[in-house]
Amino acid sequence: MNTSALIRPAWTPATIALMVIGFMVFWPLGFAMLAYIIWGDRLEGFRRDVNRATDGIFAGCRRGSDKAARWGNGSARTGNVAFDDWREKELERLNEERRKLDEMLTQFDEYARELRRAKDQDEFDRFMANRNKSTAPTKTDPGTGTTPTKRGKGSNLLDD
Repeated sequence: MNTSALIRPAWTPATIALMVIGFMVFWPLGFAMLAYIIWGDRLEGFRRDVNRATDGIFAGCRRGSDKAARWGNGSARTGNVAFDDWREKELERLNEERRKLDEMLTQFDEYARELRRAKDQDEFDRFMANRNKSTAPTKTDPGTGTTPTKRGKGSNLLDD
């Protein structure tokens, strides 16, 4: 049984034919198909990132609506006091764990940023040291006060 899709983000005969037909019918359709062929394999990661971002944005709204339901008409309660108390304690514990994980994440980000800064500083210092070596003044002859030149065959074209 063949499990590969007929239209997938790759250069298959079907996708090429759809791209050509798209250009003939309406040119933006052809470009859309070309973009799908080239960048379609990244759509899954893009969708996952967008979902994660929107979940983070709307998480505050969900928490706010949960609190409103809990305090407003009490519809979030099940009627079993023991279960509701246990659930509240577990949710508080999970929120505390989330806060700890978020704090560790910010600490790690700061650590990684500091490592990158230290690496960049080290590379810059190495560059400056190499640059200073190459532009350092040459030694002068104490008797004449001039820089000694190497004389040899071919050192000066006019001397030959």
